[in-house]
Amino acid sequence: MTHHIELGKKGEAFAAVSLEKKGHRILERNWSYSGYEIDIVSEHEESIVFVEVKTRTSAAWGLPGEAVGERRMRRMIHAADHYLRENRIDKPARFDIVSLLWNKRQPELEHLEDAFMPFL
Repeated sequence: MTHHIELGKKGEAFAAVSLEKKGHRILERNWSYSGYEIDIVSEHEESIVFVEVKTRTSAAWGLPGEAVGERRMRRMIHAADHYLRENRIDKPARFDIVSLLWNKRQPELEHLEDAFMPFL
């Protein structure tokens, strides 16, 4: 397994634990539908939360969360819509980004709640 894939899996696991500590109930990890993937689906308070996790070892090319562009957002929205329909969930949806800078010490985590609104 390549280094960036291992780093991504490590980041997703760390993010899931952090979200649970904040009161999220993890429903799915690496949920996929027709080529679309959502890193973490959780339930928090009255919302279903769709989370994109970005992990890097350096901010030399920008913070990890800045790598989530419009194309990725559209793909998440499409997948989230399918997830809500497939599971017959009638709750508000929220899109969060967890940005992790993982150096040799403890990772620095930034959780951006309501990082973007659905658009089509």
